[in-house]
Amino acid sequence: MLNFPLPAKANLPSPSVLRRAGACASLCLLAACMGRAAAPEPGTSQGTPPDLRGSRVMVFPFQDARGVDGDADAEIAFGLRDRGPEVTWIFPTRLQEVLDRSPGMSRIRGLPVGVFSTGEVRRVGDPLYGELRRLGALVDGEVALIPLVVAAQPADSLGVAVRVSAAVIHVRTGRVLWFGMVEGDHHETADPATLASAVDVLARTLLWYSGR
Repeated sequence: MLNFPLPAKANLPSPSVLRRAGACASLCLLAACMGRAAAPEPGTSQGTPPDLRGSRVMVFPFQDARGVDGDADAEIAFGLRDRGPEVTWIFPTRLQEVLDRSPGMSRIRGLPVGVFSTGEVRRVGDPLYGELRRLGALVDGEVALIPLVVAAQPADSLGVAVRVSAAVIHVRTGRVLWFGMVEGDHHETADPATLASAVDVLARTLLWYSGR
């Protein structure tokens, strides 16, 4: 039997250190679980789209486009103008013009929106929140509509469909007023008509109160 000498005084961590370590481990586990959350599917919806009449809404370009034919930004601009004339829409062209006069202030593409693919988001934090606040101050924008992803997906034997996800965020508070994913009609190919049908569903979802 081997006997090893023990130190005179064991250097054990204090209870407060152990509590902090346990808390950190719990947070890491929570973050890992959120990272493994299932991606949104068509029909996913968080919150109710607000009544935007009388509001100034910043409309950002799609942050990610995958396998679609046509101009998704132009399609959504057409749908919003047609169905929401009571809203002051501030479209990407206008946002970019303002940013060009204020270099380094913010951006409209490449926004840090990956958090929406990991789980439910009730409020956005920095850096996205700061970017929305700065741009909102430049154009007097109250609400941000961020089209997140537009993507063509196989749609069983009927060919393909285009899916669109978007978020509506209150600029001053960072609160997510609505987030959702919609899907358009099924077509043989991801042609401009397939894209238009998906964007039309999004416009009708956002402007639910409009009779247009």
